[in-house]
Amino acid sequence: MPIASPLKSTLFGAVMTVAALVPHGAEAVNIKEVVSPGGIKAWLVEDYTVPIVTMNVAFRGGAAQEDDDRAGLANLMSGLLDEGAGELDSKTFQTRLQDLNVNLSFDAGKDAFYGNLRTLSTNQDNAFELFRIALNEPRFDDEPVERIRGQVLSSLKRSETNPQEIAGKAWAAALFGSHPYGRPTDGTVKTVEGISVDDLKAFHNRIIARDNLHIAVVGAIDAARLETVLDTIFGSLPEKAQLKAITDILPRDGASDHVALSVPQTIIRVGGRGLKRNDPDFIPAYVANHILGGGSFSSRLYSEIREKRGLAYSVGTGLAAYDHAGAYVGAAATRADQAQTAIDIMTGQIKDFAESGPTQAELEKAKSYLIGNYALRFDASQKIARQLIGIQLDKLGIDYIDRRNDLIRAVTSEDVMRAAKRVFGGPVSIITVGPSES
Repeated sequence: MPIASPLKSTLFGAVMTVAALVPHGAEAVNIKEVVSPGGIKAWLVEDYTVPIVTMNVAFRGGAAQEDDDRAGLANLMSGLLDEGAGELDSKTFQTRLQDLNVNLSFDAGKDAFYGNLRTLSTNQDNAFELFRIALNEPRFDDEPVERIRGQVLSSLKRSETNPQEIAGKAWAAALFGSHPYGRPTDGTVKTVEGISVDDLKAFHNRIIARDNLHIAVVGAIDAARLETVLDTIFGSLPEKAQLKAITDILPRDGASDHVALSVPQTIIRVGGRGLKRNDPDFIPAYVANHILGGGSFSSRLYSEIREKRGLAYSVGTGLAAYDHAGAYVGAAATRADQAQTAIDIMTGQIKDFAESGPTQAELEKAKSYLIGNYALRFDASQKIARQLIGIQLDKLGIDYIDRRNDLIRAVTSEDVMRAAKRVFGGPVSIITVGPSES
């Protein structure tokens, strides 16, 4: 897709504009690449419909960067960056956020660490300053560290009896074993208890830097103003992150595990090897997944499991595309005495789809839905910012929004058949959580 306007170089930075043909109100979404005088890049969508500015950031290198005995470090840090920074202690910092009506939060994923800011444009100077000190000068004072640690530990202890949480963690451990992807992102009671303030400071110093930073801004701010803001917030960060190498991994084939838990239903997870996001077959696999079980009422698994037999209220599959692995997972919950029947149907449908592929009607219906539904990801500033960050992390290019629906349209039956065999054609791993008799 050609760039709508040429690269413009000025004394203050550079701006590149791409017209993205996705409805947003009555207008298209226009993405600009803004480069600050200090060389910090961001994608900007100007929108003055409401006087709000949303800024999302991501630092590549999330929970996968932790040591095994410090699992949950990124998650704990995510709860502490807004609990005091610079000269402001926790209470003062939180009061300032409330007084200014600023939403500031952080989150840890397996491959990235995220920050999210949302502010009224009239309060943007103060909001940006709070964001700056949260990223550059976190305090990690004893009181908030122990308070947030207590909240995390309480959540972890509750999750020990939550069948869905148990199933998710067992699925990751079964497929990825000792690889960082096999660890729970929020850690364990033992590892979180062992995290020190020095651990938090060292992890922050390794992860939060300029060379692994991605930025998306949506709202009532122009490129010239943003150029200055970028250097103000991020210019003092270390130039380079100290990330350790993470090896690629193929998820384990044919894993099987049952976790006994006295609950009314059995939680089912099935899955196996998938594709990374940069694989040429990812888009066909995405279409294939939608046909098989991708969250719509027309999927094969929904028809077989719920509509025809009433075995589960919901059933579906999804693709997990990490930086260093690809996987797919199918999920359902049913009565313990029906669990094996549901598993047999799920695995049977997966095998049949891998061998036979879609009908032409299924393919056209899936493509129509996926194309039409895409615009709904851009109907609010927070959604737009999340999409732009995801596109940056996946290295899809600033023109991806222009190209995405054409990529879906171009998918053929042969493409889906090939992708389905690659993703769904191998041995299926099966994880269950529920009564022993299931």
